[in-house]
Amino acid sequence: MAKNMESIPPQEDRRGFFSKAAAVVIGGLVGVIPFGAGLATLLDPIFRKGDKGEFRKIAALDAIPDDGFPRRYPVIATQRDAWNVYPNQPIGAIYLRRLPGESTVEAINAVCPHAGCFVDFNREAGDGGLFQCPCHRSDFKPDGERLEPETCPSPRNLDTLEVDQQKLAKGEVWVEFKNFKAGHPEKEPIQ
Repeated sequence: MAKNMESIPPQEDRRGFFSKAAAVVIGGLVGVIPFGAGLATLLDPIFRKGDKGEFRKIAALDAIPDDGFPRRYPVIATQRDAWNVYPNQPIGAIYLRRLPGESTVEAINAVCPHAGCFVDFNREAGDGGLFQCPCHRSDFKPDGERLEPETCPSPRNLDTLEVDQQKLAKGEVWVEFKNFKAGHPEKEPIQ
């Protein structure tokens, strides 16, 4: 009988080992899965792709008079921070210009390339109006070209933006809105 008693404990040790191993594995899974989900939520903003440089609907073609004068339009988009969504927020402004008798539209960013101030269009200034920067007296023609490049504080002309020609043919003005680095002679998009 003593022999039978000695043979029982090794079986209990094996059962105990498998029970303990299963408990460790299940406990690990119970801890790792919520940790992984929390880590993914925490790191989501880092890996989320931005929506910079997307085409955005600005106006209907009929809403832009064909008189050659630029008009300012807000750029509206849904903004996202790390975990929140804010629909229909102004993210910038552009000027749209349509020449007399034409259906093509020119789009110009409303930010001065010199120091990042918003420019205004003054119809009475110059011959046919001028964009004027209130910060450092940079003047630009209605097409965005610097009035006097040699003395203008701005290192480049106003930044033009691409207009989607297919949407324009359907009567809608969609513009690829981007902001560019101020103070650089080259047009470099802000990422």
